Parts: sequence; structure tokens; C-alpha cells
Amino acid sequence: MEDILKVNVNEYLPLRDVVFNTLRQAILKGELEPGERLMEIQLAERLGVSRTPVREAIRKLELEGLVNMVPRKGAEVASISEKNLRDVLEVRRALEELAVDLACTRLTGEDIKSLKEINKKFQTVMNSKDATIIAETDEAFHDIIYIGTGNDRLIQMLSNLREQMYRYRLGYVKDKSTRSNLVQEHDVIIQALEERNVEDAKAVIRRHIDNQAVTVSKKIKEQK
Repeated sequence: MEDILKVNVNEYLPLRDVVFNTLRQAILKGELEPGERLMEIQLAERLGVSRTPVREAIRKLELEGLVNMVPRKGAEVASISEKNLRDVLEVRRALEELAVDLACTRLTGEDIKSLKEINKKFQTVMNSKDATIIAETDEAFHDIIYIGTGNDRLIQMLSNLREQMYRYRLGYVKDKSTRSNLVQEHDVIIQALEERNVEDAKAVIRRHIDNQAVTVSKKIKEQK
């Protein structure tokens, strides 16, 4: 079987950062699964690097909460916990409410058109066997709203949060029963933004995120 871990060398980044990004993406996309041990020697061999950048990458991943250090076992991919889910979604809910508040007055007609187009694309990919395509299309929808706020600091914060959200977003769209709901919720969000209705936009974005919390929380409990 082809090894999923491949280092894409970037001449502008130190090797330790390239290894970190490679392992981080593998964890976020579920290619390295929760509970899986991260053995420095084996990872170094798979990635074709020395142990030093692997060790440094694992330390950074631990700081991000993506890796746990277990006594007498070493490093392993952190499980997706209900507390982590709650913490991330509480922050996301607050930031997204601010985003749609600003977007109601700042989105252009072209932005609204782009939202409608990306939601049509979402409908065409929602039966894809590759959940990452669905998750990335969902991200693209929300990115239009974020960028449309014109608030660079908010965009940066949401971009950072998006990385932490990826594991949960992927788990959400893997549930086929939720996909049609996502399309409908996107439609309602677009309608509220097009009508410049701040209260409706904030209410539907809250519902949108709360639905995700319920579904992913249920999956976490089922995996215990």
C-alpha cells in the first residue's frame, strides 16, 4: 500500500516546519488516526528525514493539542474529545456571529453570487466518497463570508480556528444524513445575508454550528 505520508519540500521553510505541516495535515485529515503512536524512528524513515525535525514537529503538535505524550508509551495522536469540540465551537460560534453581522453590511452583490455558486458546487459534491472534498467545499463557502467582512484580524483568527475545526468538520460531513441539511442551512444563510438581516443571519449561523456540535458529539460518544 502506498504510504500516505509524503514531504513536500518547500525551499522557503526549514525542514522542521515542513515535517510539522506534513504530520499536522495527516492528523487533521484522519490519515494518522486518534490513538495512533508516533514513533520517531519510523516516521523519520517514512518521511526520509532525520529524527531531529520529527522530534521538533511532535513537540509543536503537542502544544497544539493534536498529540499527547503518554507515560511509558511516548507520543500518540490525540483523541477528539467532547471538551475540545465544545471549546472550539464556542469560539467559532462567537466569531461567526460577528462575521455574519459585519458581512450583512459589507458583502457585495458579487460575494452573494459567489456564495450561491459555491453552494451549487456543494450540492454536486455532497455524494462524493471523498469526505475531504465535501469538507473543503464547505470551508470555501464560509471563507467567502469571512473575506467579505473586510476585517483582516477577524479573517486571521477564523483562519487559525479553521485548522482546529478541520477534524470536526470532516467527521460531520462523513455523516451522509447531514449533507442535505448543510445545503439548506447554507441557503438560509445566503438569504439572510442578501436581505441584510443581521438577526436572522446570526440565528441561522448559531443553529448551523449547534447542529454540527450535536452530530460530532454523538460520534465521539459512539467511538468510546
